[in-house]
Amino acid sequence: MPPPPEARTQDARRRRRLRWALATLIVVVVAGGLAVSRYGPRTAPPPTPVANRAFTSPPSPTAPAVVWAVGDGADGGDAAQRLAQRIAADRPARLLYLGDVYERGSSEDFREGYGTVYGPLAAATAPTPGNHEWPAHRDGYDPYWRARTGTATPPWYSFRIGGWRILSLNSEAPHGTGSAQLAWLRRELRRDAGTCALAFWHRPLQSAGRHGDQDDVAPLWDALRGKASLVINAHDHDSQRFRARDGIVEYVAGAGGKSRYGLGDDPRLAFGDDEHDAALRLELRGGAATLAFVSSEGDILDRSTVTCRPEPGKRTGAGTPGPRRPDETPER
Repeated sequence: MPPPPEARTQDARRRRRLRWALATLIVVVVAGGLAVSRYGPRTAPPPTPVANRAFTSPPSPTAPAVVWAVGDGADGGDAAQRLAQRIAADRPARLLYLGDVYERGSSEDFREGYGTVYGPLAAATAPTPGNHEWPAHRDGYDPYWRARTGTATPPWYSFRIGGWRILSLNSEAPHGTGSAQLAWLRRELRRDAGTCALAFWHRPLQSAGRHGDQDDVAPLWDALRGKASLVINAHDHDSQRFRARDGIVEYVAGAGGKSRYGLGDDPRLAFGDDEHDAALRLELRGGAATLAFVSSEGDILDRSTVTCRPEPGKRTGAGTPGPRRPDETPER
């Protein structure tokens, strides 16, 4: 016996409601997927290793030199600009920019964020990418630096200055066992028998700040053990100096003006500051580096010295004043 008309009407209504519910669910899932792809974690396109013809040594790589290091400040804001002006007034031979061009490292962010803050220092800058810009490095980081150096941008590279080998490493690209970066680093470290090497990258192995320790970068640190004396990072928006570990002293110089993160108690810390926008000033010479955290107001927040073992038989250039802004030539 067929169902009465009222039952057929109710069945039709239920089917219509089910179709509407399914259609709504599909819309929500698709929209959610788009939101994740647009705003969620992004996968960086793989780096293209190239020979370093972009960020090279000065004509006198053993002469003493003044170098600054800072990260997490290229947002175009007033605080970052004040600190950048403090750095520029010292006319450094190099600025090590420790990464993060806000918000997403696009070509516009580089033009308006980095250019506004550090544009006057771009010719003296040796960069490393941060987590904000590396996922879009083919749109922002790579072309920005290629336009300023006239050649392909290496994802990691080295040069010499002040009697030290400077290694720009990349915490945002593969750096574990079997990676091209780690193999390159080990080859590069075999070029010198001493410990006068300084490595810099974005995310620190040790941090008492909001982000904490970044354990995944341990392979880089392990490769540097016995070969380097200094590591400089950013990522946490504060200033930190750690006690020596494995013969290496680590500094975090991420108080570049974007914002500041609080520091917790950490027995590994020799110095910490979360109240000032500040950058790290280095005076490099053969066998030693004198370092100071300097606030945007010009106050010395912390001063320290790190010594290293020069390669036997190499001239250190100690006592010979170096040019403040040397012309760049390929390393020989």
